[in-house]
Amino acid sequence: MGRVQKRKRQKLRSIIWLLIVSVSALCTILLALRIYVQILGPPSLAVSKATVFLDSNGHSIGDRFAEQRRYWVKLEDMSPFISDAVLAVEDQEFYEHNGFDYSRIAAALLKDVKAMRKVEGASTITQQYARNLYLSHDKTWTRKAKEALFAYRMEAFYEKDVLLEGYLNTVYFGHGMYGVEAASQYYFAKSSKELTLAESALLMSIPKGPSLYSPLINEENAYNRQNLVLKLMESEKMVTSEARSRAVSENIVLKSEEWKATNSIAPYFLDEAWSEAERILLTKGRAIAEGGWTIETTLNTYHQKVAEEVVAEWMPANELEVGFISMEPKTGYVTALIGGRSYSVSPFNRVTQAERQPGSAIKPILYAAALERGFSPLTFLESEKTIFTYDDGRSQYEPKNFNGEFADHPISLAQAVAISDNIYAVKTLEKIGYKPFRSILKRLGVEAAPQNTPAIALGTEEVTLKELTGAFNKIAEGGINHGIQTVLSIKDSNGEVVFEVNPEEREDDDRVMSADDAFILTHLMTGMFDPTFNDYAPSTGLSIRGKQTRPYAAKSGTTVSDQVLVGFTPRLTAGVWNGYDLGKELKLAEDQQTTKNIWIEFMERVHQGTPAQAFLPTAGVDGVIVDIETGGLALAECPKQRLIYVKKSDVPKRLCTDPKLQKQLLEDVEERDILDGEGNPWSLFPFSFFRN
Repeated sequence: MGRVQKRKRQKLRSIIWLLIVSVSALCTILLALRIYVQILGPPSLAVSKATVFLDSNGHSIGDRFAEQRRYWVKLEDMSPFISDAVLAVEDQEFYEHNGFDYSRIAAALLKDVKAMRKVEGASTITQQYARNLYLSHDKTWTRKAKEALFAYRMEAFYEKDVLLEGYLNTVYFGHGMYGVEAASQYYFAKSSKELTLAESALLMSIPKGPSLYSPLINEENAYNRQNLVLKLMESEKMVTSEARSRAVSENIVLKSEEWKATNSIAPYFLDEAWSEAERILLTKGRAIAEGGWTIETTLNTYHQKVAEEVVAEWMPANELEVGFISMEPKTGYVTALIGGRSYSVSPFNRVTQAERQPGSAIKPILYAAALERGFSPLTFLESEKTIFTYDDGRSQYEPKNFNGEFADHPISLAQAVAISDNIYAVKTLEKIGYKPFRSILKRLGVEAAPQNTPAIALGTEEVTLKELTGAFNKIAEGGINHGIQTVLSIKDSNGEVVFEVNPEEREDDDRVMSADDAFILTHLMTGMFDPTFNDYAPSTGLSIRGKQTRPYAAKSGTTVSDQVLVGFTPRLTAGVWNGYDLGKELKLAEDQQTTKNIWIEFMERVHQGTPAQAFLPTAGVDGVIVDIETGGLALAECPKQRLIYVKKSDVPKRLCTDPKLQKQLLEDVEERDILDGEGNPWSLFPFSFFRN
């Protein structure tokens, strides 16, 4: 009897000792784990976040992301139904446990042991969050051990709300969408803050298995699981039975197609805005690679829509390419941009990257330099077959007009602009010199480096459409440079404003040409639509004059392989280029008409419903009605009459019928010889320029 009791006491002592050793070992392990976790510190919760682009009205127009499309939102900026739904279906004890639900783990282990493989999970939200951040989704014991360690570290250093917010912003919802905000925008085309109970329950049904429960893949599965989520929310007293019933019967409209359409807006424009934002952020000591930016842009979605429609309507069914850009004179804001026929086929931007010959579209810039050197709209030069020598007489250049004809009599600058006379342009360059031309090109933002050859007067130097349209935009704004801008503001992932345009700080002191010259040049460019200037060639805009409902100032340019048209109203400037990427010759009639039709259709549609605005003269100019043939003040006997604006000192003093007009003009020339860029005198009006 004594031996039995002795054995029992020894066995009890062994059990107690084993328990003490086990508990001590467990405590030691836990203490070591805690120390290890403290040494490691908090695991980083940083994830890549998509950058969101907004149009000028604050509407989403696209995004840019690294590996996963994700828009981070704070917990308080989500619908409260979202957090309730995920807690009900995924982790009802989330706010009570320390990262592990031991009862669920035990039940899952029992099933796994019976099946001799991993068949059921018991992961808490913290564990799932850890897996989303750091691990794969393999069902292995090694991965589960790592998951547990990460979850323990996360629970040790972060508040529950931080973990719940992180989980909701990283969980996968299928179709490339990560986080509730991206998923909400994709499935319902609205912010996660606006989701109803029914929508929230449906959304939080998806992460269990996106390929099984996405309503776009299997509607029956999705709504069955939604009903389960709603039942769990009711049993957890998160919603009433009445609210659950209303949610079950709610008709949910899925809008993924709307999202796809929204996120395909203006891809060429978004590339340009991204590049501009990158440059801005560098000046702020930030890197765009941080991600999570909200970039508000200058895009006018209506302008963009009209531009895309017009391009689709008028582009021929061949390989002809297109570039289009519009911008506001008063701000320099780009409102629409198309860099090619198809971004998916070719993301090469033919507005900002392609350098092509502008042809005669460069002439207004040449004439801007001429106005600064003493020319006026009533400066006459002989338009005749001419051979120009240059390079100290070693080279010759013989320009021709597009139809091979010449006026063979003097024409004014006003008429030369309207009919795009090439002889007049080259003579103008010869008289003013290369330096003034280079100067005005640089001031207007055209980065060409013209060679000292007469051909540059006809647009042989390559420029981008963005530069050329920007130059016209400065002319439209009266000679003031507002720059060219696509970004209005930038916020970081925390909602802090890093950059913002302040219109009040945009001072009108960056003047690149005088207001008088800018207005005179603007009015000269209205001549391309006026048949009054017809001569050996018609005014260049007559083919689209029938569609014109308001004043436009514009200039076209044509080369063997390029067609350009840039023009403006007081409200808007637009530029169009057409050509082939490999410089193929433009021979087809439909190719040659495309540019003008795109331009006029766009300008007419975007201005529709707005009152026509005239170009208002500046204080330093006077409007006079003159005879186009002689430049004299018009009388009834002179049939070709037009209103011309000139500087006050250039107002004609003779009538168009005055026989002394020629003599007076010659006397004026003797008093107003012009110096060219090299300092040589040139007489603008040699005797042979005038007819008896």
